[in-house]
Amino acid sequence: MADLPPHPTPVHNGTGLSQREAAERLANDGPNALDTEPARGPWQRARDLLREPMFALLLLAALLYIALGDLTEGLTLAVFVLAVLVLTFYQEGRAQASLQALRQLTQAQARVWRDGQVQRIAAREVVVGDLLLLAEGDRIAADARVLQAENLMVDESLLTGESLPVGKQAGPDEAQASAPGAADSPSVFAATHVVRGQALARVTATGARTEVGRIGQALAHTPQPSTPLQRQTAVLVRQLAWAVAALSVLMVLTLGLRHGDWVAALLAGIALAMAALPEEYPVVLALFPALGARRLTREGVLARRINAIETLGAVSVLCTDKTGTLTQNRMTVSALATGPANAPQVLQWPGQNVPVVGDLFHPLLEHAILASAPEPFDPMEHAFHRMGSEHLPDTEHLHPDWTLVHSYPLSPALPAMTQVWRPRDAEGPEARHSVSVKGAPEAVMDLCHLGTEDRRRWLAVVERMAADGLRVLAVARGQADGQALPDSAHALDFEWLGLVGLTDPLRPNIQDAVAQCRQAGIRIVMITGDYPATARVIARQAGLPDGEVLTGAELQQLDDAALQARLPRVSVCARITPTQKLRLVQALQAQGEVVAMTGDGVNDAPALRAAHVGIAMGLRGTDVAREAAALVLVDDRFGAIVRGIGTGRRIFDNLRQSMRYIFAIHIPIVLLALWPLLGGPSLLLPIHLALLELVIDPACAIAFENQPAAANTMRRPPRDTRQALFGARDVGHALAQGLALSAAIALALGWALHSGGWTLASPEVRSLTLATLVLGNAVLVLWRPGALRLANPVAWALSLAAVAVLAALMHLPWSAQALRLAALPALGWAVAAGCSLLAVAGVTVLTQRVFIMGR
Repeated sequence: MADLPPHPTPVHNGTGLSQREAAERLANDGPNALDTEPARGPWQRARDLLREPMFALLLLAALLYIALGDLTEGLTLAVFVLAVLVLTFYQEGRAQASLQALRQLTQAQARVWRDGQVQRIAAREVVVGDLLLLAEGDRIAADARVLQAENLMVDESLLTGESLPVGKQAGPDEAQASAPGAADSPSVFAATHVVRGQALARVTATGARTEVGRIGQALAHTPQPSTPLQRQTAVLVRQLAWAVAALSVLMVLTLGLRHGDWVAALLAGIALAMAALPEEYPVVLALFPALGARRLTREGVLARRINAIETLGAVSVLCTDKTGTLTQNRMTVSALATGPANAPQVLQWPGQNVPVVGDLFHPLLEHAILASAPEPFDPMEHAFHRMGSEHLPDTEHLHPDWTLVHSYPLSPALPAMTQVWRPRDAEGPEARHSVSVKGAPEAVMDLCHLGTEDRRRWLAVVERMAADGLRVLAVARGQADGQALPDSAHALDFEWLGLVGLTDPLRPNIQDAVAQCRQAGIRIVMITGDYPATARVIARQAGLPDGEVLTGAELQQLDDAALQARLPRVSVCARITPTQKLRLVQALQAQGEVVAMTGDGVNDAPALRAAHVGIAMGLRGTDVAREAAALVLVDDRFGAIVRGIGTGRRIFDNLRQSMRYIFAIHIPIVLLALWPLLGGPSLLLPIHLALLELVIDPACAIAFENQPAAANTMRRPPRDTRQALFGARDVGHALAQGLALSAAIALALGWALHSGGWTLASPEVRSLTLATLVLGNAVLVLWRPGALRLANPVAWALSLAAVAVLAALMHLPWSAQALRLAALPALGWAVAAGCSLLAVAGVTVLTQRVFIMGR
């Protein structure tokens, strides 16, 4: 975020609180936040983990061993239970830490006077007595009393249910507080939004003592619904859990009735349940989005809503602003046009080489400056002030001693800004005030009541300037009675002065970013309030494909069906008002597109909220826009959006691979657990399944989450959101890999029986089975069609560590005895490695042209 917000600062004679006073009040009153659900502490997290079915089964098995008198095996299993618990605890903690760090980055901000300076602080640090500076688009941080106000309008619908904003006026500190919704009162309230004007207000209540705090937390803290991915996975896990429960009961009853050893039957049923339960899915679904959100921050994108990451990689249409997103938002005056309509004088220059500006153009510049904020924050207004300081310093056209009396702000109905000034020598009730206006040429022409011929001639000048890619504004002047200003600028009389053209250079490398989007199958629609000819030139320079230009006036005439029919041919929307963005989003969504929309203003909020992925500007965006959006761009760069989409695709790809891996690795484990049901010995005991959990858990989460993006990530079309994350093709591929690994184990066991001289019940066979499983797991993690994952050192480290730990457990006598294993000779390791590599790699190569690999 910028060090100082892009808002003008109201005049104030005080200094506000000191840092010491603010710190003391914060310590006494607590943070300015409603009592939210506290973060889950270590004990609560541990308790919740122990309630999971997997841990319940492990503990039950350990207790059974101890009850049977096998203390060594029971304690060994307990140790593995603790290890699995610690690993899961660590991974969940990592996800929670990532989310907490993200909340710190995206928490609300406030501007206050402290120690005589304007400072931006976290909203939770605001205290009673602070002087809040409010401006259009701000979220009010606390209940406060307005001391100074200029055209202040506040949306208090959160507290009142009334959609229309209410006006606020300044009042003394001792004025009695009014209820929310009261017009012209000096009271403003926490969690409401400024929709117009600016103000200075003293904080009167914070946290739970505010009006919203008294009403209740539900207004400010709405739980997020589960995402489609979470719902799909919950259904899958629930269905598998019922199937596993039925199989386990069948296993216990069958073995108990067959052999009469009900304890052994119960242990076999527990082993089957542990083998088949997909308890890794919830871990993966929690970890990937949380760590993915942290990855997005490195690309300059803050995720305010984690579920947006699920959709980001599927974006098919990107609706982007022009100014500040495609361009640098660093404007310079590059052209002036004034004089009579039948013979306009145009002064235009390239680059920074500004020629001498003659007296003819001085009034035009003068009133462009007067129609801007006295302390400008908009780059366009900065350009006017800079031009005036360079070319009007020794003239009578600069007026630092004039007083701003009233402003008529921009609005969708009148895209022009009008300012009323009282000259220094304007005294008495009969004194006239000077009025200046700047805005869209059509709007200013209407204010000046230009005739048809003059309008046609000036529009021709506008077209010529816009054809050079200039942003064109018109300027006019007038006078007004200072004692009786009208409610609208339309009631004032204006004299046309001319046009100002401004250059806003494109951001560096913008053409490359646009080309990446086009290569990735993402359609870009530029939406701007600029003149159509200007928008067309900038779009062409940025590399957008040729297409039609849709204007706001044309959009207004189209019904929904006609708009949907027109949009596929449109690449630029010009002269669009913020309220029309919502219709564009809805029309694109009706066509089945996954829409991302950028925005920064108060009126952009509905479109940002309606889009599948709303993207707010971090530097110039308002609080309202940021709170409505799912993502926030730290530096407002278009390239960050493109990088974010690539990161979103990578996260989704890796999540799909992880879920496919989980399904595949469980197949041989389940088949081995089912073997006793077919009359064979128990090759995998609960203790071995606990050991395998220590291998599978970090592989499915950490190894796959660290997988780099594939080379074709941004060279393929967006994924179809109607398709399930784990569809039929993925199930087929995972099933093929799982059965292949099962065949590898069967091959290894066949060798053990015919060439190794072992029996199925021997510890050596159990060791060979585990070795083949662990080595096959490594192949599943590291292999991709045609190559190994050389670029993922985390996957290699985890795989090698798993093999090394298993070898150590087999060759250490005390651990081998506790695990009922035996040392495996080198030839046994070679057989296990060869079988697993041959089977899994072979089926992967064979199926890569049949099944969607997702890479």
